[in-house]
Amino acid sequence: MSDVSSFLDLTSILFTLFWLFFIALVLYLHREGKREGWPLQLNNGETAAGLGGIPKPKTYRKHHGQGDRVRPGPDAPEYHINAEPLYNSAGAPLKPLGDPMVDGLGPAAWAKRADQPDLTVDGRPRIVPLRIDPEHSVVSKDPNPVGKAVYGCDGKQGGTVVDMWVDRAEPMFRYAELDVAGKRVLLPMTMARVSKSGEMNVRSIRSDQFQQVPTLANPDQVTLQEEDRITAFYGGGTLYAMPNRQEPSL
Repeated sequence: MSDVSSFLDLTSILFTLFWLFFIALVLYLHREGKREGWPLQLNNGETAAGLGGIPKPKTYRKHHGQGDRVRPGPDAPEYHINAEPLYNSAGAPLKPLGDPMVDGLGPAAWAKRADQPDLTVDGRPRIVPLRIDPEHSVVSKDPNPVGKAVYGCDGKQGGTVVDMWVDRAEPMFRYAELDVAGKRVLLPMTMARVSKSGEMNVRSIRSDQFQQVPTLANPDQVTLQEEDRITAFYGGGTLYAMPNRQEPSL
């Protein structure tokens, strides 16, 4: 009987162990990646866990007394989708039954994030208006939008800027606060263009649609969920604000 050791050496053993470890690592990371957004919800109401299944629940302790989060764990029910399939087939596009920008459809869809404000490392609300944060201001050499008009994609005035919201963690303006016929709403700075005079132009929505922008529960802070809803509303306007935007370009 031949000696088994004559067919093995340290190099081949280490090579085999490396590939076994690498395969196990890939499978582990694939499974860990399912802590958010899984199991998948199929059109027929069933769920799919995919290769490797769902990982065991893990508790994440959040800073500054914001509680714990278990993932995967119980999720809040999703908001009602006010739409119907265009035809009876899996993956069929949805036909809106109401105002898709208000109902959160397509590009206006938003995620049910935590209804709590994002915090700085020292536990303060991260994004706040200048009226409660005197440490920040608009640089004197830059155009100041406060008091200036905001125009929609139809060229008409939709509101007036009354304040700017600053990100304390990364000193930059995240939102402009608008007065729209007595109603206060936020405008993401990424969805606006500021002219040299300080006036702002928004290409995603019409002037009359500023009235429909989701409002804040607390006038001096914005939660993660509110940020998602506000940004989604403006994003949805890139498709739904004007009828011709839903038609072919050619």
